[in-house]
Amino acid sequence: MSEPKMIELALQGGGSHGAFTWGVLDRLLEDERIRIEGICGTSAGAMNAVVAADGLDRRGKEGAREALRHFWKEVSKAGKYSPLQRTLFDRLRGRWTLDSSPGYIFFDLLSRLVSPYEINPCGFNPVQNLIETLIDFEHVRRAEGIKLFVAATNVRTGKQKIFRREEMTAHMVMASACLPFIFQAVEIEGEAYWDGGYMGNPALFPLVEECQARDLVIVQINPVHREEIPRKASDILNRINEISFNSSLIKEIRSISLLKKLIEVGNLEDQRFKDALFHRISADMELKPLDVSSKVNTEWAFLEHLHDVGYRTTEKWLEENYEQIGHRSTLDIESVYLQT
Repeated sequence: MSEPKMIELALQGGGSHGAFTWGVLDRLLEDERIRIEGICGTSAGAMNAVVAADGLDRRGKEGAREALRHFWKEVSKAGKYSPLQRTLFDRLRGRWTLDSSPGYIFFDLLSRLVSPYEINPCGFNPVQNLIETLIDFEHVRRAEGIKLFVAATNVRTGKQKIFRREEMTAHMVMASACLPFIFQAVEIEGEAYWDGGYMGNPALFPLVEECQARDLVIVQINPVHREEIPRKASDILNRINEISFNSSLIKEIRSISLLKKLIEVGNLEDQRFKDALFHRISADMELKPLDVSSKVNTEWAFLEHLHDVGYRTTEKWLEENYEQIGHRSTLDIESVYLQT
């Protein structure tokens, strides 16, 4: 058997929609022809990344697959008695949205009127308890077989902060997933951090600069393009959310694309950027109908559905693109990210 092809993964955040990324990882880890050299994740992408690293250090690829499934199962169990549940009408219609849920509407309005410092002065965060219980960060920090990067946003400076595997803690993962209208900023060594999606969703430069693999695969949760103009308040908020959390990725793609062109035109020697190949795994047809409220839906049936979408999408992507890995980009950067 030939040597496995080496790739890097950039994992977007998106709440419960991160279960799509779980499915992507599940299929990639199953494939002996693929080796993941590095992962950079934001928010839910960061959680998937550290869970995978924990499992890899324990029992290799199978350990990572088991750890990911166990993590998302526990996420579902933790949300079983949450007031954020679908209405009977939505269940009957087969809709995963929570935009008609009284609990969701109440907490959504409350978050716009009262800060988390006022409503939750003790800073209680059930997600952190889950992370600390399920992930052994000693295993994560010594998982030398994979490079790991987690992105957060420095509240004071507005700059991106990258945390690396060797220093990884639960606080760093929570910093990457800290939505400022819901949770208090996470403080690490005297600095406060919010969700990494504001400045890197996901961050690409750490992978290009610090990994040897040429092939960078972006696992995209938030749709870039929509044909229809949103007119309902919920649709407008949903589109604002998508644009906001894609903007940093588009800017970084634009910068890397420009740098590659400058290196090629100037015949410069920066091989890391010159040779970088880009790919994307996404499922716009399945994810576009899901509005922002579904990102807090933790029903197991929904998470399994998203996993299956991610698994099938990756299966198809490998069938169509495996031979191109290591040879050419399969992502048309210009048409997907740069054309107006």
